[in-house]
Formats: sequence, C-alpha cells, structure tokens
Amino acid sequence: MANILLKPVELLGRSVTLFWRTFVLFTAELGSIMLLLCSTIKQLILPPFELKNTFKQVVEIGIKSLPVVLITAVFTGMVLALQSYTGFKRFNAEVMVGTVVALSITRELGPVLTGLIVAGRAGAAMAAELGTMRVTEQIDALETLATNPVKYLIVPRFIAGTIILPSLTVIADIIGIIGGFFVTVNLLGANSSVYWRRTWDYLETSDIYNGLIKACFFGASIAIISCYKGFYTSGGAEGVGKATTGAVVLSSMTILISDYFLSAWLFK
Repeated sequence: MANILLKPVELLGRSVTLFWRTFVLFTAELGSIMLLLCSTIKQLILPPFELKNTFKQVVEIGIKSLPVVLITAVFTGMVLALQSYTGFKRFNAEVMVGTVVALSITRELGPVLTGLIVAGRAGAAMAAELGTMRVTEQIDALETLATNPVKYLIVPRFIAGTIILPSLTVIADIIGIIGGFFVTVNLLGANSSVYWRRTWDYLETSDIYNGLIKACFFGASIAIISCYKGFYTSGGAEGVGKATTGAVVLSSMTILISDYFLSAWLFK
C-alpha cells in the first residue's frame, strides 16, 4: 500500500530531476556559446585579418549553397502563388496574389528557408570540419604554433555566414517572386501588369530591409553554433557525427524560434 502511494511522488521527483538536469545542461551550453561569441567578436576587430580564409568561407557557405537556394526559392514562390490564387479565387481577390507572394517571401519565407538550407548544408560542413580537426588534434597543433584557433578558424566562418546569408536571401526573394509570377501569369492566366502593380503597391522597403536583418542574425547564429559544436567535439568519429547533427538541429531550432521574436520586434 505504501509503495502504491509513493509511486506518484517518485515519478514526480524523477520528472523534476530530469527537467533540472536538462535546464542546467541547456544553460551551460548557452553560456559556452556566448563566451565563444564574445571571443570571436574580440578577435574579429584585432589584426591580423584572415582575408584569404574569409573569402574561402564565402565560397564554401555562399556559392556552393546557391543552387539549392535557387531551387527552393523558385518552387516556394510557385507553390505559394498556386495556393494563394486557388484560395483568393473563392473571394474574387485573385489580383492580390502578387502582394501575398512578395510580402510572404521578403518578410518570412526568404530569410527562414535560406537559413534552414544553409544550416543543413554549410552548418553541417563547418561542424564536421572543425570536429575532425579537434579529434585529430589539428587544433591543438595550431595552439602549439602560437596561432589563435578562434582567430584562424572561427572568425572567417562567422564573417562569411553573417555577410553571405543576406546576399542569398536577396537572390531567393527575387527568384521566388519571379516563380510566383510565372505560375500566376503563364499557368493560371492572370494579368501580368496587375501582378507587378499589386506587388509594388504594397511592398515597402522596410519589408525587404527587415527580412535582411533577420538573415544577418540567422547567418551569425548558424556560424557560431556550428563552430561551437565542431570546436568542442570529443569522442572520435562518433563525436564528429553527433556534433554535426547537433549543429544542424540547434541552428534550425534557433532560426525558427528567433524568427518569431524578430518578427514581433521588426514588424510592429
């Protein structure tokens, strides 16, 4: 009888313990990421500047992600236009399709989808590369040679991620709107001049700028999280795999969660 009465208390105690451990681990990891971010910003403003490595990372993160971004953006715009036209047709509001496509892509879908793509492709690559360097003691060798590993490895990736994601977002916005135009005009038979007029009448400069601010934040978050996961990898090849997976998951969750708060702040 006593065991039956104590069972709920035991379950409650285990739940509280699990929650507390999770909270402590989350807080510790968040603190470590913030410390790495502070160290990165400090090294960012101190000479020498790793321009060669930065340009290399721009190519790795940006140019090599461009094909996937283009495909995602064009089909996102096409699907959005198709679904919007079908829904608005019930209310005789087909002329608003261009407005919906432009606002949705520039405000939300452009920066968010581009961030998720870069997190999955470039973020995983950064974590895997740094994780491999850590477990093979290459980072220790850099420290032995009096080379700051944060300056040499993380700062170029942080700069490239922060700069290149807004650039990819601009391209995604343009391609997505063009994809919506193609479906709306060429496949659904809408008037092309009405599509563009409605797009420019309701699309404001702040919509584009605020979307790019989001993209800057997403790029910096992807870079610092992926570098953190890779830089502090342990456990050999298995640890590299876990670091790569953790970098993609944590970066994606950060993008989706922060997107709400950035939207609430920027689009009041």
